[in-house]
Amino acid sequence: MMARKAKKGLSEKHKKIIEVLQSFTDENGYPPSIREICTEANISSTSVVNYYLDRLENLGYIERDRRVSRGLRLVKSLTETLADILRIPIVGQIVAGEPLPVPESAFSQLHPESMIDVARNLLPNHGQDKLFALEVSGDSMIDAMVNEGDVVIMQPPQEEIRNGDMVAVWLNDRDETTLKYFFKENGGVRLQPANPSMDPIYIDDPKTVEIQGKVVMVVRQL
Repeated sequence: MMARKAKKGLSEKHKKIIEVLQSFTDENGYPPSIREICTEANISSTSVVNYYLDRLENLGYIERDRRVSRGLRLVKSLTETLADILRIPIVGQIVAGEPLPVPESAFSQLHPESMIDVARNLLPNHGQDKLFALEVSGDSMIDAMVNEGDVVIMQPPQEEIRNGDMVAVWLNDRDETTLKYFFKENGGVRLQPANPSMDPIYIDDPKTVEIQGKVVMVVRQL
């Protein structure tokens, strides 16, 4: 399955804007203007506020009427919104380039303070309690819209990996990890980059390739 592309999930600024919309409307009986959101959420530019509002609208958290200056309405309260957010731990980095040696704990070390928030409805068909995230280093997957600094949401392999799946693999004979498209062929494995300037990695012995997870979403870091 090809990875779905999404912009950054609900950040602290998204949550702050929802909080401002709720508190301002509760206090005044009408929603804030864009400039008032700038002031209350400590955002310097109205264009930045509009960017966040567009994202919230696309995710179904607010409704907008652009014909009026205060045409904003919360669809869900802040409490309901937070309940809809899935917090996924970022457990380390994965190299999207030539595989590089990493510590043995690269896929198991959990940093509770490193989390990414994603709307639950973007991942409806995955075991949400088992998902983890990796920050991407390197540019071998740029044609798959996976860039340096992006975050890939991973699902532990629960079923057979199919040809064409984007996976994080550990090459246990080298103690190296990499992020690539996976293909079984000719009795071996081809790890295919999505960058025409880079060559695939051919593995003769499939037993040396351990699938750590399959990419189910890519989160663009802006």
